[in-house]
This record gives sequence, structure tokens and C-alpha cells, in this order.
Amino acid sequence: MSNHQGHNLKLLCSHYRSIAEVCRQLAINRAQFNKYLSGQSRPTAYNLKRICDFFGIEDYELGLPAEQFARLIGVRRSGQERPAAADPLLELLQPLREHCSSLSRYCGYYFEYANCMSVPGNILLSLVQLREERGTYLFERQERQERSRADNGEADDWVRCRYLGAAFYLQDRVFLIDYESLTANEVSQTILIPSFKSRITRLNGLKTGVSSGDRRTPACTRVVWDYLGKEINRVNAYRQVMLYGPDDPRIDADIRQRLSGGQVRDGLFEVE
Repeated sequence: MSNHQGHNLKLLCSHYRSIAEVCRQLAINRAQFNKYLSGQSRPTAYNLKRICDFFGIEDYELGLPAEQFARLIGVRRSGQERPAAADPLLELLQPLREHCSSLSRYCGYYFEYANCMSVPGNILLSLVQLREERGTYLFERQERQERSRADNGEADDWVRCRYLGAAFYLQDRVFLIDYESLTANEVSQTILIPSFKSRITRLNGLKTGVSSGDRRTPACTRVVWDYLGKEINRVNAYRQVMLYGPDDPRIDADIRQRLSGGQVRDGLFEVE
């Protein structure tokens, strides 16, 4: 990087609490980022785009003379506040973003297995994608549930749900908070126990939420995330998203055992 670029990058970082915070949000190694600041190294095209998108600038602007760049940034920031400073919800979550660890090795697609809160006795299989976006880990969960007709109980059509949320890796636990985006009438939370093996397979955890019926009963269930890979055939995977009976042969014995486990101890439902 040129001296201008390193100096201008330092100016941008000065609007944050620390350079470490910027590195965490960008998910860029601190030692490597220091080389960008000193001009010893130039970011790859991919990292340069991430940096510019994060700070809201164009890549050519980062190479402007320092005084010109400072005037440019000053005009922008005086005329338009950063969303994080204006939105109390973003300010509330900011400390979590600063202290959470990287989830990059967990990014990809999963099948989520859970005991269905809306149709007790059945297993709900959902499709989840966990991804990194500008240093923040976001996920999307797709569900389909059968809606039964009142006259004969047969499946009439599908109830489709699409959950959007954020993930935080805090002290050896993965916390996921999401909301149902099609109706905006539900928030759920999942806590997963991460894998410390070199290869990710299945993750155990707990999910809390409410049933989708009129009663909207608060409930908690064991949950299993089954890792599918970084890239998958989404169409084929989505065809498997539905309700399954507890003895359905398509649900293997290990999944059923994980979902049926758990114990209540001193009034607490725990999972290991």
C-alpha cells in the first residue's frame, strides 16, 4: 500500500474504539492489518473490497492525498451519522460484536433437526446457512411445516417460515438469535456446543421459541445441526425440509437419540 493508503486507513480506524475492534469486525488478522496500516503490505482485491465496504468508501478514495481524504471523510461524517451511532439496538449489540470469536470454520450449510414445537411428537428438519458478512456472522433458516385440514387431518398445504438472525461465538458457546421474517411475529434463540474436532459433523444444543398455533406456547427443545458443507445443491437439500414422524427411517438413530436425550435437574433442562 502507498503511504497515503496506510495513513488514510489509520484515519478511518480512529472513528472506532480500537484497531482490534476493526480487525474483529472485518475478521482480518491483526498482524496482517498492521502491515496495511504501515504500508508494508497491500490487501488482496478481496480484502480491499471488504475494507472499503466496511468503511463506506470507494477503493480509489483510499489512495487520495491525506488532506484531501480527511476533508472527504469529514464532509461525509458531518452530513450523515453512522447507523451504529443512531440506532440504539445496534449500540446494544456492539459489545457482543467486539468480544465474540471467529465462526469462520463453522460457515456453510446445515440440516437442523428439532422436536417440532407446533406439532408435538414430530421432528422438524430445517435448512440453515451460516455466513460471514463484513465481520458479522449471519444465518438464514428455512422451514416448511404441513398444515392439516380440519375435516380429515390430511396435509393440505405447506406453512413456510424463513428466519433471519445473527450468531455470536462467546466463551466456547455459539449463540444464535433470529426472527421469523415473513410474519415478524416470533423471536427464537439457539445455543450450540461447538465442535473441538478438526472436522465438523454434528452440533448439539437447545432451542427456545413458541409454537405457531393460536396458543403460541413457549417451548424448549434439544436441537442438532448436521453439517452439509460450504457449498451444496440447495434444491435437493430443500426437498428434504419438512416434518418427519419420530420413527421415520429417514431420520437416523443417532439424530433420534440426540433429540430424545436431556435431563431436568433442579428445574433446569440441560444438554451436554
